[in-house]
Amino acid sequence: MTRKLNRAFLIAGIFIVAAVGAGVLNTLKPPPQTKDLSNVAPLVSSMVLEHHDASFRLASQGTVRPRTETVLSAEISGTIVSISPKFIAGGVFRAGEELLRIDPTNYEAAVDRAEAALTQRQIEFDGAEKLRSQGYRAESEYASAAAALAAARAELVNVRRNLERTRIRLPYDGMVRAKEADLGQYVNPGTRLGVTFATDYAEVRLPLTDNDLEFVDLPGAQDISATGSAEGPEVALSAVRKGRMQTWAARIVRTEGVVDEKSRVTYAVARIEDPYRMVSDSPAGEALPMGTFVAADIAGIHVQNTVRVPRSALRANNQLMVIDEKNKLEMRRVEILRADAKWAYIDHGVVAGERICLTTIESPLSGMVVRIDGESGADDATTQLAGAESN
Repeated sequence: MTRKLNRAFLIAGIFIVAAVGAGVLNTLKPPPQTKDLSNVAPLVSSMVLEHHDASFRLASQGTVRPRTETVLSAEISGTIVSISPKFIAGGVFRAGEELLRIDPTNYEAAVDRAEAALTQRQIEFDGAEKLRSQGYRAESEYASAAAALAAARAELVNVRRNLERTRIRLPYDGMVRAKEADLGQYVNPGTRLGVTFATDYAEVRLPLTDNDLEFVDLPGAQDISATGSAEGPEVALSAVRKGRMQTWAARIVRTEGVVDEKSRVTYAVARIEDPYRMVSDSPAGEALPMGTFVAADIAGIHVQNTVRVPRSALRANNQLMVIDEKNKLEMRRVEILRADAKWAYIDHGVVAGERICLTTIESPLSGMVVRIDGESGADDATTQLAGAESN
């Protein structure tokens, strides 16, 4: 029994000694070495600047309006006795086509009376002229007959014009916007009959800022022809129609020649030929109704040998991170000529051949060393940074 106890105590002692020894060894083991990341230069993407030719585009917007819109009003009194089936909202008509007819009966009778009166006055004048030549009539009687003849002629012109006014016609191809009179209605001079507009072409007023004007060649007043237009920059108009984006070709034909006093913009006017696609040789595509709000992409000027940088490379206050030949950053402010959604075109501040940083760095400073991704000696920048800090 005593021998068994001694063996148990011996085994327990061995375990205790082993545990104590392991603890002592662990305390003597040196701590694991950690890599000091403070001396690692950031790895960045970069690009070398090059010269580029650029064709600028300007963005604007506006509402499609008719080039001519007419409020039809009666010029004479009478009852409307006929209306064209096309005289309804959305109805399409041709130039010279009769849209409404006011009862012409009284006006036809007035023409007959005026023609008869003119015939009578002509006879009286001829007689007075003959007698005057024979010395039987005074000069005053001849003058009176001549005046009566002239008045008869003027009256005939007037009543014929009134007869023509019984037929409501327009000098352009167009569409009816609103019908405001109907069959059997009695109208007086000035009574509104409806509203129509021309469909040969439409116009869009496009606001341009003073900065925009520097980058687009707009026609001046001296360029506008007798038709009131000129060949200006091309414009691509776009809008959602029938659930999908549609585009239409247009062209700026003039400016309004003044600066808007409230918005301080200049309006350029773009023309769209045959917006309703009513002419057989018009481009295929969806019609562009009046009142449609459209976005406009305007062709601007073309510049050569400019330097461009990605918009994402620009930091606050138009600064770029320029990388020198020693892989050190220089925070440099630049002047931007113009920018679009992707690129910024630089006017001053950097030149072709310089390298800029494209990677976003938190709190970058001039003099910071970076490693350029893709360069075989990228690790040298870390050594360079460590050496600089030790000095």
